[in-house]
Parts: sequence; structure tokens; C-alpha cells
Amino acid sequence: MKRSALLCTLALMTAPVQAQVNTAAPAAIAGAPATTVQTITVHGAALEHALEGDSADREVLVVLPPSYGRDRNRRYPVVYALHGYSIGARQWTGEIHVPQVIENAYAQGAQEMIFVFPDSKTAHNGSMYSSSATTGDFETFISRDLVAYIDAHYRTIARRESRGLIGHSMGGYGASRIGMKHADVFGALYLMSPCCLSARGLFGVTPEAMQAYAAMKGPSDSASLPWAQRGTLAAAAAWSPNPKNPPLYLDLPMAAGPSGDYKPREDVLAKWAANAPLSFVDQYIGQLRRYSAIAMDVGDKDGLKADTARLHDVLDSYGIANSFTIYEGDHTNRVAFRFQEQVVPFFSQHLVSGKRP
Repeated sequence: MKRSALLCTLALMTAPVQAQVNTAAPAAIAGAPATTVQTITVHGAALEHALEGDSADREVLVVLPPSYGRDRNRRYPVVYALHGYSIGARQWTGEIHVPQVIENAYAQGAQEMIFVFPDSKTAHNGSMYSSSATTGDFETFISRDLVAYIDAHYRTIARRESRGLIGHSMGGYGASRIGMKHADVFGALYLMSPCCLSARGLFGVTPEAMQAYAAMKGPSDSASLPWAQRGTLAAAAAWSPNPKNPPLYLDLPMAAGPSGDYKPREDVLAKWAANAPLSFVDQYIGQLRRYSAIAMDVGDKDGLKADTARLHDVLDSYGIANSFTIYEGDHTNRVAFRFQEQVVPFFSQHLVSGKRP
């Protein structure tokens, strides 16, 4: 396995297994204007008939800016924010201390925006924001269904120059994947510690894990498996779906041979490699040039640092302007500070605003 791929896998394997990580937050700013947080359900046509049984009705948290309720003629830019693996939108907003960090950023001069946090957790703990008959087409759900719903139900500025996309960890993978393919929808892009940028290999896929998978009666059985084994199932459900392979409807990257020993399945590993952004970024350079701004950041103690730097180098090689920051921190401990001090100001600067329709 390449060192960068190993680092990516190691980072995911060693991440905390609890549903939500306890993180520090910037101090609340006295007098910061209050936002309104709404919890809604959005039906995703792209998620219907998912073979593993994940619901097409997704919880979404919407953070409305302070003036939204009183200025009825004003329209706002929108930032779509994608959570990481093993948590949902509600847990991630807890980790980054929303809405406090957004309110603090407004108090420091950021323009008002609508923030949208969709929940993309699945039977195996994460959709990978990919297109799969097994999990559903989360890529299209985010880029089409969710955007259409928000534009139809809230006072948005419904054009790409006024939409931003951001994600952390698995969400950073989703933002890179969706961002590269859907620059017709989004106008500014921010990747926080993106995972899975390079091809994932067999690390962590053992004969013992394969035996555990073989004993499963259905996708819901993954709830009893160790965190890393569920991660393998999430990757397989997203990147190597197989509608003719019940009960999990996926192909795994290892299979038992005639003598009972397990061998890698190169066809499955090739599918996984094809879903790695560092493998397909060169195909979407024209799309990436359309963004008004692209930013990436990662902690200096985060195993995802090497791959994030590689993506930065690729964009640099094509002359695509992008901001890349390695900050003091690990995978999660500084995310709330980064969201307040970097993310909100970034979109405030680069999304087109308009106070009247």
C-alpha cells in the first residue's frame, strides 16, 4: 500500500469511535446576534429504493441568519456543510459548536448566510456521499434534491455564485467529489481534513473480518461490528455495490479461494481506486477552474495531511488558485475554531450576496 493511502486508512482506523467527539470552542462573544436553528426532513428522490434499506427522508439542520425573520425581502447565500463518518449532522454541529461559532463570526463582521447541515448516515455509518444502488445516490441528493428543496422553501440567492460547499473528513471527501463534478451548482469550495482522497487498499480487511461479514443476515447487523469493519462495509456499499449479491448488496475486496484462503479481489479494489479524488481530479480541472475560491486545511497531527497536500499540489500544477493551510491540531480538536475563524469568513468573502431579490 502506498504511504499516503496507509496514512488515510490509519487516520480513519484510529479516530474516536464515540458518536460525538468533545471539542473545545471559542468563547461566546457577548451581544453576538442570535440565529434560528430549524430541524426539517427533506425527501431525496435520488435516495429512493436503496437496496440496504436506508431512508430517503433525511434530517437536515438549517441555521437561519439573525435578520431572516425580520427582513422579509432579503435573500441569502447558502453554505452546504457535510459531516464525517460515524456521526450525523446533529452530532457534527455539536462538535463544531453550531450555532455559536456562526453567531460569533457574524459578530466579527461576516455577512449573513444560511447554513445547511444534511444527515447522510447510513446502515454502515456513512454514505461516502457517493452514487450507489445500495446506499442511494447521495451525490445527487446533495447537489440536486437538497439544493432544490432549500431554494424552494427558503429565501436563497438561487445561483451557483451564492452557494458554498464544505465538508470535514468523510464530508471533506464528499465536498471534493461533489465539488469536482458539480461546479455548475456551487461557487466556492472548502475541504476540512478530507479523507479517502487516495485509493484505499486492503488495510484492515482480514480473514476474520470476512468471516464476520459472511455471518451477517442483513445490513443492520453491522451495528454490532467494530468501527473499522463497519467502515469497510461503508466503502463497499458506496463504491462496489452489487444488486445481485444479497443480503448486503455489495462486493468486498477479498474473497475465499477454493482452498479456503482469502485473496484480494483486484476488480473490487479497482472500483474503489476509481472513486478516489486523486485518481479522477485531472478529469475535472475545467470544473475546478469555475470556483471563485477553493480552500483546504488539515491539522499537523492528522494522518490525512499528506493526501490533502497532494491535492493542493495537483491544483497548483494546473494553475488553479487555492488556499492550503496546515494548522496546529489533530483531526477534530480545532474544528470549531477553524469553522468560526476561517470557514465562515471564507464564504462571507467569496459568495455573492444580495439584500433584495
